[in-house]
Amino acid sequence: MRAVVQRVTEASVTVDGETIGAIRNGLCVLLGVSTGDTQADADYISDKLIGLRIFDDENGVPNKSVVDVGGAILLISQFTLMGDARKGRRPSYFDAARPETAIPLYESCIETLKKTVPVATGRFGADMKVSIQNDGPFTILLDSRKGF
Repeated sequence: MRAVVQRVTEASVTVDGETIGAIRNGLCVLLGVSTGDTQADADYISDKLIGLRIFDDENGVPNKSVVDVGGAILLISQFTLMGDARKGRRPSYFDAARPETAIPLYESCIETLKKTVPVATGRFGADMKVSIQNDGPFTILLDSRKGF
């Protein structure tokens, strides 16, 4: 499971001209589920998101989590994170999990995160427009298999 995590002052996702998820201060997370991912991968990513210390403390040092600052998370599924562009010019999505695997793991992350922070979401499989006001900019990559 991979995640692109951006610290944001605001973020929203729109489907067919309707805003379906929006947050102010917090994290905008693009989440990709890979073939072979399990509940352990979802738990790892969820735990990392809740505890990731990328918000500034009183000294301007990124030492606080989204929980510490009373922030929220906008979680958006994005299978293209599993794209492999090492060969040729057209990415292969062979490693992206099929919906029957990806949806339950994506929803598990949502439910786990909701126990700790407010969560807004995109719509799995929809053509979404994402608006992000990246704060910093501050962007972190997470991989449950610790590939990076």
